[in-house]
Order: sequence, then C-alpha cells, then structure tokens
Amino acid sequence: QVQFVESGGGLVQPGGSLRLSCAASGSIFSIIVMGWYRQAPGKQRELVARINLGGNTYYADSVKGRFTISRDNAKNTVYLQMNSLKSEDTAVYYCRADPAGSWGQGTQVTVSS
Repeated sequence: QVQFVESGGGLVQPGGSLRLSCAASGSIFSIIVMGWYRQAPGKQRELVARINLGGNTYYADSVKGRFTISRDNAKNTVYLQMNSLKSEDTAVYYCRADPAGSWGQGTQVTVSS
C-alpha cells in the first residue's frame, strides 16, 4: 500500500506563501484522485483541494484563488502552493488518495504576525 509523507509546513506571516509537498512511497499513477485536507484544533478535518489524473482540480471556497494543487506523477509527489495566507489557514495539513486513502502525520501550517 502506498504511504504518504507531508512536508513544507511552518510559521508564516499573513499574506505570505508556503508550498506543501506530499511524497508517496510508491507510484501514484494508479491513484485517480489525490486530495489535500486540513484540520484546526477542535475542528473537523475539511477538504481543501483535489486533483485527478487529467489535471482537473477542485478547491474549497475558502481557498479558491489563493491555493493551487498539482501533481508530478513521475516524482510520485503532490503539491499544494498556498499564497496570500490568512490566520484562518492555520491547521495541520494532510494528503491522501481519495476518497478512502489512509492518513499520514500531516504538516503544521501556522499563519501569525
């Protein structure tokens, strides 16, 4: 089974940018849909963005126009470029194969002045 490791999180100021990476332990060519999720303390995990093999994407309204999901199948990696970050983007970010993939450890994103 393919496992994923999230990385790239950190502390940034409002308006700043981060690029998250989701590195797979094996090929992701067979994974049709990959998704990025986030979970803030005390809140439900929510879908942030999805991308399929054709490059079609979906974004939650809260991040639309600011975040970009992409995938490099040759590198077995999925990315989430986050721009114009807001304090409400603070959360642990996770990636998985949708809709029923397993969860990794996530990577912490903190947006604060």
